[in-house]
Amino acid sequence: MVQGGEILMVPIYASQQDGSYPRPLLVREAWTSLDGPWLFAFDDDDKGLSEHWFSPEKSAMFSREIIVPFPPESIASGIADTGNHPIVWYRREIDVPDRDCGERAMLHFGAVDQDARVWVDGSLVVEHQGGQTGFSVDITDSLEIGTSHCVVVRAVDGSHDPEIPRGKQDWRSEPHAVWYQRSTGIWRSVWMEMVNPQHVASVQWEADIRSAAFGGTVELSRQPRATTAIHVAFTLADELLAEASIAATDKSITFNVTVGALANAEERARFVWCPESPVLIDVSVSIEEEGTETDRIASYFGAREIDAQAGAFMLNGLPYYVRAVLEQGYWDASHFTAPDFTEYRREVERIKACGFNAARVHQKVEDPRFVYWADRLGLMLWAETAATYRYSEKAATRLVREWIEVLKHYCGYPSVVTWVPLNESWGVPDLAVSRQQRELAQSLTSLTRALDPSRLVISNDGWEHVDSDILTIHDYCSRPEELVKRYHARAVIDESIRKLGPAGRLVVVCEGQDTSDSVPVMLTEFGGVAYQGDGTWGYTTVDSVDAYQERLAQLFEAVRACDALAGFCYTQLSDTLQESNGLLTSFREPKLPFESIRRIVGGNY
Repeated sequence: MVQGGEILMVPIYASQQDGSYPRPLLVREAWTSLDGPWLFAFDDDDKGLSEHWFSPEKSAMFSREIIVPFPPESIASGIADTGNHPIVWYRREIDVPDRDCGERAMLHFGAVDQDARVWVDGSLVVEHQGGQTGFSVDITDSLEIGTSHCVVVRAVDGSHDPEIPRGKQDWRSEPHAVWYQRSTGIWRSVWMEMVNPQHVASVQWEADIRSAAFGGTVELSRQPRATTAIHVAFTLADELLAEASIAATDKSITFNVTVGALANAEERARFVWCPESPVLIDVSVSIEEEGTETDRIASYFGAREIDAQAGAFMLNGLPYYVRAVLEQGYWDASHFTAPDFTEYRREVERIKACGFNAARVHQKVEDPRFVYWADRLGLMLWAETAATYRYSEKAATRLVREWIEVLKHYCGYPSVVTWVPLNESWGVPDLAVSRQQRELAQSLTSLTRALDPSRLVISNDGWEHVDSDILTIHDYCSRPEELVKRYHARAVIDESIRKLGPAGRLVVVCEGQDTSDSVPVMLTEFGGVAYQGDGTWGYTTVDSVDAYQERLAQLFEAVRACDALAGFCYTQLSDTLQESNGLLTSFREPKLPFESIRRIVGGNY
């Protein structure tokens, strides 16, 4: 992990960055990582606020050191305390250079679990609720005189609160079943940038290949002057595809440009993103005021179309069979944070080496740097979020608020092809009988489509669908012949939809759910085979490597033989603590050679 203090430089092409920059879709050349040692304190008695631990004079209250961004429960953090500590504090001295030309100091947090407050030189600068998404704050006006300044963070994450979106973070003192150790507090990178008062605040890109046009929206940090303009250039490798200069009349500038190279329909494939050819279009954006450049950022996007037709998942207008794996995104030593930013690339490479073209990121929002490598190397992603453990007005409000942030932060990544706001009725346990809970599932689905109509939405992955674009089923049957019997024909699947499913739950619970042949059906959890280690757990177990290989081959062959299925998702990529049903060990070592796993997963592909 890059440790903090030094000014780092990234390449001008966002699609060619090395994966260290924490925000891949809005890249500036110079930035300062604040990862590394911070002072740290538990606040089990909740006295930090009343005793003003946020004050620069209170350094004595911070008696320990933690390595950010690793959570205090993890070994990698240097704390390794898995006890119940719902309130934690961080403190760090940072250097802010002299601010030429009125520059502003922007402080960025990749994610803090769960509720965060941040002070700079004793002044509260931002509060943020939600542990899965990042936030930023302009700290300039809170900086006292001098170049050295004090940043303090307070995070609250109640491990026994079932109304917090927690996903697979366990509420017990020791991990059990399919739940893992917690990740309290800062668990993604922290960094700082110096920017001009007028700078790019956010970007969003879109492509209409059929009409030969690229477009986008650029959000500015403040209302533009009469002389403000933005310049945008789209490039593929070193080829300039299109550029435009637009007078900025508002903080939000939306535009479209014609791309001459796309006019020939036979040339489209050269510009289209897919797992086999992950083409990324680079974008450069600069702002000028009175002839002076105030900001320059690099971004990228992928041009592709997602749809569901005639029972098939459609990618770029053609049926595409989905071979996915369940990705827990957990490491024993660092928990839900990768041990190093380079690990995100290696994780994507491992998934592809196993023969998968997609991954379902399960019960967490993954680090944007993982998503960047999925974009660059060609891996489709099912984007899910952490679930609550009970239904209430408070839990629903928290989930909806955080889901909106997830959509905003991740809608620009081309590898994300499907949104999954709910999984297996977690947080809505009475979905089948509660109209209120069904309305939440429907509302999340409709809201997702309203904010991003370009992707498919699964209302509740696994069962009890209310309005899904794909009917997904979780089935851990260990008998290959039974899987073929259940899913070999659409007529058989349609009959089973009206009955209790494999987990004893209805597949569909709402009359508004389309169950016609036009809706694809996928087996989005199956397998879960374990074979090694005493005291470990899997959905099914075998007693030798040979038996393991044979069982895997039989299960995958059975699923591939079911022509009525549009794809599958195997459980899971790697072992995770007590859950030993991965294709890889917890150290990411394959249990069979990658070549063997790839043949089993893909068959003759």
